[in-house]
Amino acid sequence: MTDPIADMLSRIRNAIAAKHSRVDIPASKLKLEIARILKEEGYINNFVVKGEGIKRTIRIFLRYDARGTSSITHLQRVSRPGRRVYLGAGEIPRVLGGYGINIVSTSRGLMSGKAARRENIGGEVLAEIY
Repeated sequence: MTDPIADMLSRIRNAIAAKHSRVDIPASKLKLEIARILKEEGYINNFVVKGEGIKRTIRIFLRYDARGTSSITHLQRVSRPGRRVYLGAGEIPRVLGGYGINIVSTSRGLMSGKAARRENIGGEVLAEIY
């Protein structure tokens, strides 16, 4: 697999389209941080790590409202292996006028675009979610 982050986002996108309540994803430190940010920003209910060692998986519990609409309507990879996107702190765009989030890989770890602008550090823009 050449792009595990795109695979994670596609699994979440497909689970939402099929109205599943949860989705299992092979675990890595980067994917755990992405799941942490999604939970902090309120896009998923929770996540847990299952298994040990190389067989670890992340189980993500998706969030839906009373009408069955997902809290995630758009999930897109920005920086890809073929075209990396690096931006300075002032260049990180607001997603949907501030209603969505960017996930940015900075020298201080993964954080939302809002937090990166607040701390005045740029980095690689991994994904945008709204």
